[in-house]
Amino acid sequence: MKLNIGISCYPTVGGSGIVAAELGKQLAERGHTVHFISTSMPFRLNKTYPNIYYHEVEVNQYEVFQYPPYTLTLASKMSEVAKREKLDILHVHYAVPHAICALLAKDMAQTGLKVVTTLHGTDITVLANDASLKESIYYAIEKSDAVTAVSQSLAQQTKDMLGIKAPIDCIYNFIEQADAVQEHSREWWKKEYNIPAEHKVMIHISNFRPVKRVEDVIEAFYTVQLEQKATLLMIGDGPDLNKAWQLAEKLGIAESVLFLGNQKNISDFLNMSDVMFLLSEKESFGLAALEAMACGVPVVGTDVGGIPEVIEDGRSGLIVPAGDAEAAGKAALHIIAESSVFQSFSSEAKKRAKEEFSALKIVQQYEDVYKRVLADGESL
Repeated sequence: MKLNIGISCYPTVGGSGIVAAELGKQLAERGHTVHFISTSMPFRLNKTYPNIYYHEVEVNQYEVFQYPPYTLTLASKMSEVAKREKLDILHVHYAVPHAICALLAKDMAQTGLKVVTTLHGTDITVLANDASLKESIYYAIEKSDAVTAVSQSLAQQTKDMLGIKAPIDCIYNFIEQADAVQEHSREWWKKEYNIPAEHKVMIHISNFRPVKRVEDVIEAFYTVQLEQKATLLMIGDGPDLNKAWQLAEKLGIAESVLFLGNQKNISDFLNMSDVMFLLSEKESFGLAALEAMACGVPVVGTDVGGIPEVIEDGRSGLIVPAGDAEAAGKAALHIIAESSVFQSFSSEAKKRAKEEFSALKIVQQYEDVYKRVLADGESL
């Protein structure tokens, strides 16, 4: 059964935008027609598909409004596309504002449109704590035709915080593993970045917000540096970048820490790395960890949120207590201590990414949800 599917998401760099765009591409390759409805083209749509369409949400500036009416404009665009393109499903990422807009669009369209909402974390872990938004989030989840969450942890947290009675399906994020030959070798990349051949390479990728605890990453790397010659790649940008740089200076390891800003071809950096640090205090899934594992890079992660669901402790990586930077550094040292140990972690990481979080497996789960809600509508 080929479906007409609308997808609304934040189109910029970020886990939800990546997953939404990749899901749309996978659905298109399976023969479905996909309509992205957002303020700009999702950045991961870097290839032309004859059955992927983009509908821009243009927010006009009216003097009568103190703030641009984005949500109303989005809902109107959703309804317009749903009616014109005869959408079967509107799959939205985040409860607010996208699910609220989708429910309004469903009422306006009056076409039998079904709304599927995917929770990615921030809408629950941050926004649901705001009393002015809590009721809206509850409404969005309870009124959606189906709700999914990117981890069991997030699904349970949503039920606990909001008293949700509706079922929430756990559908993990996924990654499309490409077995393409790398253009350049690991050694070539290390030379390009002036990393000594004998150095082990640690990596951290995030938006450098306080929740990512980038100072813990610097301290963990300091622990590694006490016993092993190494270089740390810090990829991304954000409010705590300068704090991380200042701490590296204070600890005397600044020359071994490369702040590389936002990068597009993350796999190039992962393919020259030995261990990733993901030391967040909150993390609903941890897409960066999955991307690392797919490249055979073991991950040292914290025991929070969905991270332990991604990393199999002791096999594809190691789990440490959140806030314990020294333990994280020692965990990394354990992984790289011997070649045989590292190879075991590396192969298990790649195997787990391929078997448990493959596009083939996860996209089928989304298709099953779509078919279920459409079948429920037919039985009414």
